[in-house]
Amino acid sequence: MTTLEQALVGNCSISALIDERASVVWACLPRLDDDPVFCALVNDDAPDYGRFDLALSHQTHVKQHYVRNTAVLRSVLTDEYGQQLEVFDFAPRFEQFGRSFRPHTLVRHVRPLKGSPRLVVGVYPCGEQGRPLRQITHGSHHVRYIGEQRTLRLTSNAPVTAVLDARPFLVDGPITFLFGDDETVTDAPELIGERFLNSTRHYWQSWVRNLAVPYEWQDVVIRSAITLKLNTFEDTGGVIAAVTSSIPEAPNTPRTWDYRFCWLRDACFVVAALNQLGVTQTMEGFLRYIINIAAESDDGYLQPVYKLNGQARLDEMVIESLTGYRGMGPVRFGNDAYHQVQNDVYGSVILAAAHMFFDHRLPRQGDQQLFEQLERLGHKASKVYDTADAGLWEFRGRAEVHTFSAVMCWAACNTLARIAQKLGLKERHQAWIEQADTMHRAICTRAWNADKRAFASAFGGADMDASLLLLHRLGFIEASDPRFAQTVGAIERELKQGDYFYRYVIPDDFGVPDVSFTVCNFWYIDALVALGRRDEARTLYERLISQRNAFGLLSEDIDPTTGELWGNMPQTYSMVGLINSARLLSKPWEEVF
Repeated sequence: MTTLEQALVGNCSISALIDERASVVWACLPRLDDDPVFCALVNDDAPDYGRFDLALSHQTHVKQHYVRNTAVLRSVLTDEYGQQLEVFDFAPRFEQFGRSFRPHTLVRHVRPLKGSPRLVVGVYPCGEQGRPLRQITHGSHHVRYIGEQRTLRLTSNAPVTAVLDARPFLVDGPITFLFGDDETVTDAPELIGERFLNSTRHYWQSWVRNLAVPYEWQDVVIRSAITLKLNTFEDTGGVIAAVTSSIPEAPNTPRTWDYRFCWLRDACFVVAALNQLGVTQTMEGFLRYIINIAAESDDGYLQPVYKLNGQARLDEMVIESLTGYRGMGPVRFGNDAYHQVQNDVYGSVILAAAHMFFDHRLPRQGDQQLFEQLERLGHKASKVYDTADAGLWEFRGRAEVHTFSAVMCWAACNTLARIAQKLGLKERHQAWIEQADTMHRAICTRAWNADKRAFASAFGGADMDASLLLLHRLGFIEASDPRFAQTVGAIERELKQGDYFYRYVIPDDFGVPDVSFTVCNFWYIDALVALGRRDEARTLYERLISQRNAFGLLSEDIDPTTGELWGNMPQTYSMVGLINSARLLSKPWEEVF
């Protein structure tokens, strides 16, 4: 069961969500982390604005699917007389004049299919902080929506009067709606729409053709890869955690956060997953992004999250003009997590940057100068690994020495040792090996709970944390080490409800968590594979892919009782889990052919 039935379209500059009625209910431009221009997804009590509706007069139903191996959504609208038209929703993306063409434009291309369908169009964008745009001007083929800080333009060959009045009109040929920046369109909109559609479809199908997908669950992996790509902002290389803000983690909870920013930890997981599928350009872009951020840090300190342009401040505010998803506010823009200390970030950055030293596909290879720049982060990691922080789960009301953060700091130093060895820097290799070994011994001593015979969530603690399912993947302990199986067993006993896993079960700043954090289920699957429990892992994976919405997307959380999706979506963590677990579980191609 899920009510988050939206499809994602985008072009790595902008994005939009289209619901099951073929209405655009969320879109941000000119950047993924800008104020939304359509916000109905989080403004359920105000249906008169914040959306872009296309519907037939006397419409009865809508059927939707992605055009195969693309980020183009096709919706077929049918009325009570059996008359039909199709709508192609997409953001243009293709190569033009030797460059990537990805304008700040949402395209809705309409074609009649059967009979004489009559279309009703309602375009109600919002301005700054979700407020309605009331000042409207128009010409013979366009409508301008004027706000305090930006003006938006809709260009179309549809009758402008019918659009302004939201009245039905006959569709007897192709119609295109171009929505975006206030720029004049010189060619016929319907011709532009057809050309953009064909070029964008060709781009995505060519992109998918080059993916190194596993034999099994290919469609799952392909849709996940396209979705991750759409969460990247190509201009700077930043990767957002999700395209939305403020979809609550559970019904009627104040856990409503803005995820349209680049968490270095999350982005590291995203680019690593795409890199394993052969998508190296996303890795290259992100490496430029993190190198720029690291270069601006004088003492090696990194905050956990940044804006897509690298800006450090993400001041959080409650948007009073928006009522929230299904009326469940508050709606927030910005995220105060940027204030937090999250020590695992040093490991995330160094693990990502290590690809430049070991992946020969990347055009820029790591050198001693970059290594020395990363060493500043390693020195910071070695100093803070045993100090309290907010942790992976961003606790706002308490700080502890979190085991996952400490292990990621160890991973930073251990990876620097490997890089130094690759560069032939024997003294630096030895120094980082010794530092990593010292940290490893301390973590094993202070994070191990003898009573539970498992690693605990924090030094000297007794609580379980699902992130400890990653100890093997991070190389901290071998899967054959009894401590790994014992820790997995403790997590099973304490964090599993039915077939689902919580990230933790202790009360936090907002009480006891009500839902399963989706990616934790994939971490468990990966741990089962490492422990040789493949049949269990396959069964759980099949169940999880059945939880995706109609468009193959997963959100941040799943209600263990109802199976309903909650939290921001599509969540990159969750889509990464779909890819990684499929790669681990699939039969190899060599066994099939």
